[in-house]
Amino acid sequence: MQELKAVLEAGSKYLRDHPEELLRALRNLLALRFGVPLDALRFFAGRATGKKAPKDLVLEAVPPGLRASATLDLMGTPVRAGATVFVERVSITPEELRFEIRLAGVSLKVAEGAPDSPIAALLRSGALDLSKPGNLAAYMPKRPAFLVDAKDDRVVVDLMRHPKIGKNPRAIRAIALLAPLLTVAGIESDSEHLDVSLRAFPDGLREALGGIRRVLGR
Repeated sequence: MQELKAVLEAGSKYLRDHPEELLRALRNLLALRFGVPLDALRFFAGRATGKKAPKDLVLEAVPPGLRASATLDLMGTPVRAGATVFVERVSITPEELRFEIRLAGVSLKVAEGAPDSPIAALLRSGALDLSKPGNLAAYMPKRPAFLVDAKDDRVVVDLMRHPKIGKNPRAIRAIALLAPLLTVAGIESDSEHLDVSLRAFPDGLREALGGIRRVLGR
């Protein structure tokens, strides 16, 4: 309850300080688009807790991408990591939640004061080719199932392969209902927002109605 109260208070204060957001939201609604203020993303990121949660997260707009940097634990070694993320393509169907992502300007630096370790020695040596992070991800140990492809500067994730989504009957049903109605046409940043553009009836109205009937008839 306290968490919800803090979120509502922060949202109310943000709208008081930025009343223009209401007009922007209305324009976006008419254009089948919604924008998330980067300040909101920073707020929620700053409230992440837990030993493995990234620390000192910084988000910056690099239109049409978004640059993120944070301190995180890499196999027991504190590392300052950063990358500019570009969402190249999104595919949402009842079977997949697929995001094709391009990474640029990837950096991995051992945090100041970190103890010596094999990972620290490897990063300090400069032997890793960070210009092709996809190749590194492709051979990472315990590669997650939702990382379906990785090569050069690109990675592809399918969130339907994440157990919290792919094995959740409610999530599967919700996606099956929404996918024929709306899809994500693009995700881009401007100087202060992350904008998500939508497209209605991606496979046509008839297919949308048929898809809904199939789901409701289960």
